[in-house]
Amino acid sequence: MAKTYDSKNIVVLEGLDAVRMRPGMYIGTTGIKGLHHILWEIVDNSMDEVSNGFGNSVTVTLHSDGSASVLDDGRGIPVDIHPTKKVSGVELVFTKLHAGGKFDSENYSYSGGLHGVGASVTNALSEWLKVNVYKNGKEYSMEFASKVKPNGKIASGAVTKHLAAIGTTKQRGTLVRFMPDKTVFEDVNFSFDTVSKRLRELAFLNRGVEITIIDERHMRYNAAYKKTFKYIGGLKDYVSYLNESKSAAHSSPVYIEGKSELVDLVCAFQYTDSYNENVFSYVNNIPTTEGGTHETGLKSALTRAFNDVARKYGYLKDKEANLIGEDYREGITIALSIKMRNIQFEGQTKTKLGNPEIKADVENLVYNQLLVFFERAEHRKIFDIVMQKGKLAAKTREASKKAKEITRAKNSIEGANLVGKLSSCTGKKAELNEVFIVEGDSAGGSAKQARDRSYQAILPLRGKPLNAEKKRLHQVLANEEIRTIISALGTSIGEDFNLSSLKFHKIIILSDADQDGAHIRAILLTFFFRYMKELIINGNLYIGLPPLYKVTRKDKIEYVYSDVELPEVLEKIGKGYTIQRYKGLGEMNPDQLWHTTMDPATRALLRVTIEDAAGAELMVSTLMGDDIDARKSYISEHANFNSGEEEMIEKVTPVKPGAVAAEVA
Repeated sequence: MAKTYDSKNIVVLEGLDAVRMRPGMYIGTTGIKGLHHILWEIVDNSMDEVSNGFGNSVTVTLHSDGSASVLDDGRGIPVDIHPTKKVSGVELVFTKLHAGGKFDSENYSYSGGLHGVGASVTNALSEWLKVNVYKNGKEYSMEFASKVKPNGKIASGAVTKHLAAIGTTKQRGTLVRFMPDKTVFEDVNFSFDTVSKRLRELAFLNRGVEITIIDERHMRYNAAYKKTFKYIGGLKDYVSYLNESKSAAHSSPVYIEGKSELVDLVCAFQYTDSYNENVFSYVNNIPTTEGGTHETGLKSALTRAFNDVARKYGYLKDKEANLIGEDYREGITIALSIKMRNIQFEGQTKTKLGNPEIKADVENLVYNQLLVFFERAEHRKIFDIVMQKGKLAAKTREASKKAKEITRAKNSIEGANLVGKLSSCTGKKAELNEVFIVEGDSAGGSAKQARDRSYQAILPLRGKPLNAEKKRLHQVLANEEIRTIISALGTSIGEDFNLSSLKFHKIIILSDADQDGAHIRAILLTFFFRYMKELIINGNLYIGLPPLYKVTRKDKIEYVYSDVELPEVLEKIGKGYTIQRYKGLGEMNPDQLWHTTMDPATRALLRVTIEDAAGAELMVSTLMGDDIDARKSYISEHANFNSGEEEMIEKVTPVKPGAVAAEVA
């Protein structure tokens, strides 16, 4: 019998209770990314103060008790009583969604936090939060906590100590300290590396601002856990940093800036000996990893300006055709930062700028500034390099075009190239299908026997794929293993890439848990990052996790996936055990491979991501490039090779069979 449904069934979530009930709606995930998200919300508030000219420094501290704090020297959150809400500005900011000073342009010309939910969401998802405001010669303090009500429900971010002046001070700004709630987040340990990378990026984007990170959890052992970032050159320094592991074609990056009624723009670029184009764009300090209208305007401006300068100074003769955009962008590293109001984001990850009016403004600003820059005789040497690289790229473009045509002919799914290689699945729905790219025939044979052929396909690699970092496109396409992958997926690559043609919505790299397996995985990740980046952005690329050990005691069997887990498992299983170290996937019988690595109900996958596009670019170019010293330095700094890979991956929790959409979500 149906239950009655009337007004008493309508639940009203008071205050911040909605955030705690559905945290994913506000921070995306309660995993490690969500944990850092609530820190970014507070950091962004401080950065909005300094980027609008109201302060010069931000300090982030990761405290030994697990809490985090953010201190700035801005104006301080308003402490006076709001005229209509009748509470202080501090209380409004931390207890009311959509409350803030960023909904008009009087206080903030530009803002990274546009929705007014940041500080309040951090409060809602914390055990406690404390605020100190230094303003008008006084220090004010206020405290909040999530506590259990008499009815057993949790009051999220409730006021526990009202705002009060507690002393005098010459300091100004705001200090926010909070403790992430262990009942909300899967992991409450902030990553020093993750926070450092984001703060370094913000320092590059905000020229002259001093940003410090202090990790009290490790400071007693190692002074390296305090870093201060300050870059007088801003984006110019950023491009130099990104190109550290490459050979620069000219010593100093080109730097231009401009302003219109709609945007403030800063741009820097430098050519290297690489064959890859790398564009990193930001809007109000927010990374736009999917690009958008500002990137479109930038690229149009580069092509138009370079062709016009080339005609004016005789680099292109009357009978010669203009070069196209990709010719001019081969080997370029560009950083673009714009500040604007009323941002409209689009795309699956909300990191693509959609404002149509911005394209023309960015194009005009960049075009005009480039014409001025290259009019100066001392900059003509840089333009010599631009044209040398552009003309060479135009010649090799024709070779790549022919290679693509050959690849299309060779690699149709019905063609001979895949016969005997791809063991396809019977399912016809691409969104439910997955393909395992497996290292070697032995592992491939085991995987073919282990799989559920209704939705799982197997593609064994019989040779080592080419390192795409060191080759041009036509050279990459000459590699048989790369062509096989392109053919199996059905999307083509580069400019011809078409996501709607993807035949498998899960692409799982499955390699041995040894040095050779790690190398093959790195080569494949590099190829996908360079030529099929949309697969990563769309969340289609994964890494399978085969076990390292099988521990047996009588009828008990435990599979161990890392050396870190091994002691704990050995203690759990008790004395009298035997250990088998798997040297390769082919050593597992089909039942073992299915249970540990391929069964959606029991496996764990790592989803490849590019949340930190600049970090991923630096990692790929360093680890897969020719600069041996840079590679050694990078590996030495990160100690564990896997910690470097974690910049591009996130763990995906196992789900029940058939729940494909839930796993991707």
